[in-house]
Amino acid sequence: MSRLKMLPPQPEDPALAAMFDEVRARGVRVPNLYRVIGHAPAMLRAWLDFAWPLRLEAKSSRRLRELLILRGAQVSGAHYEWVHHTTMALAAGVTQAQIDALADWRSSALFDAQEKAVLRLAQEVTEGPAASAEAIDALKQQGFDEAQIVELTLTASFYVCVSRFLQSMEVPLEDPERG
Repeated sequence: MSRLKMLPPQPEDPALAAMFDEVRARGVRVPNLYRVIGHAPAMLRAWLDFAWPLRLEAKSSRRLRELLILRGAQVSGAHYEWVHHTTMALAAGVTQAQIDALADWRSSALFDAQEKAVLRLAQEVTEGPAASAEAIDALKQQGFDEAQIVELTLTASFYVCVSRFLQSMEVPLEDPERG
């Protein structure tokens, strides 16, 4: 049970209703996360304006970003984030074997050097306080350009925020029976 009441999927506030409609227009059911953040409509607007470009407009590989998000969720213990992004990771080409091996990514043969550089970034950013110079250098050595390094670091950092908010508010998973 969420620590704050979840807003209805069809809120009365026209500005909030428009944001929920915007999410649905992307083919996504309004997640419980947004139904909690929506108590502060300006914050939900900022969240959407940051989260969706990270997901859809980044030049770095979606597959790599989903691996990064899953490792961050695993480190932070964010079950909601883990469940949502497992589906997205599989759709982006991450294998179930890789997902199963994430906890032991450093020694797993299922991850190549580029993936391990991304997973190191996820690990360091999530554990905090920041990615090391060595982690950033490892990304450079694996061929990531400056824009991709920014995208990956922002994604890792954003999902630390996501996990902290989810856990602080105890946002529950959506009811699968509701579709």
